[in-house]
Order: sequence, then structure tokens, then C-alpha cells
Amino acid sequence: MFAVTRLRVSPEAAAGLPADLDRLLAALAARPGWLGGEAGRCADDPGLWALVTRWDGVGSYRRALSAAEVKIAGAPVWVHAVDEPGAFLPPG
Repeated sequence: MFAVTRLRVSPEAAAGLPADLDRLLAALAARPGWLGGEAGRCADDPGLWALVTRWDGVGSYRRALSAAEVKIAGAPVWVHAVDEPGAFLPPG
């Protein structure tokens, strides 16, 4: 499964976001079930970013989000999250 979190970021907050995303990705990568992830800025809207992660299943993803170190690393990132569903399963 994969998860997409879109982030709406002000110009003032954008300078520090890459380092915050790196810390969050490192915390997520240490969790069981992690298959990979990346983050980037929208080519057409500089205030919109995305965090995409891949997991071996929904359970691993949800358990990772519950880990204290992920919550701590994620707080400065998720404050920018667009409120929408973000967990996706492959077809079939």
C-alpha cells in the first residue's frame, strides 16, 4: 500500500520543511513494514508539497504512525497536512 499526504506550506515555512521531511522520513524508515518514501514540492504550485510512503500493508503503516518517535518527527510536518484521505491500496 502507499500513503500520500499533501501539505499546504506558506512561503515562510517552506525553508525549513525539507529538513523536517528528512527527519520524518528517517523515523518512518526505522519502522517495520517500511518499503520506501519520498517528498517533493509541486511543480505547478510552490505552496503544495507531497509526502509519499510505501508499506507492506495498512497495519504496518498505521502502527508506524502510532510510534512516539514518528509522532515527534511528524509534528512539524503534519501541521501543514491537507485534511483528506491518504492511504491507498493497489488495484486487485
